[in-house]
Amino acid sequence: MRVVLVNYRDRDQAETLVRLLDAYACDPAGGGQPLSPDVRRSLPQALAARPDAFSVMAYDAEGAAVGLVNCFEGFSTFAARPLVNVHDVVVLAHARGKGVAQCMLARVEEEARRRGACKLTLEVLSGNAPALNTYRRVGFAGYELDPAFGQAVLLQKKL
Repeated sequence: MRVVLVNYRDRDQAETLVRLLDAYACDPAGGGQPLSPDVRRSLPQALAARPDAFSVMAYDAEGAAVGLVNCFEGFSTFAARPLVNVHDVVVLAHARGKGVAQCMLARVEEEARRRGACKLTLEVLSGNAPALNTYRRVGFAGYELDPAFGQAVLLQKKL
């Protein structure tokens, strides 16, 4: 398996990124709806315009793209250092259970360390047991500052 940083301006990598993300979007774990034509058309350029964004892509032994992770740099005020949020983790159905996610997350961690990040963060649906198991296996854990206040809960407000 080969894992590379994506060059958003490379047409082949950009098209592959959109194809992989669309496969994830169509999966029940990704919402079950394809990406809109506008997103499919504009995503690579939008990512390229964000210096805080990076993605890694995994290729199998035959050279076929089988996985993608999209990441965005944030900032930890408590550490006064960047952090990296793992935003999308995509592994095509036929490649699951073969260590693709672990290899990609190792490459993400390498890039995060290179950027001086203090931590990686991610969100996962509580019912996605295979993903939860993978994340725990590579060192992710629930987040809390003081047990009396409990673990962090992700909320959203759509705009």
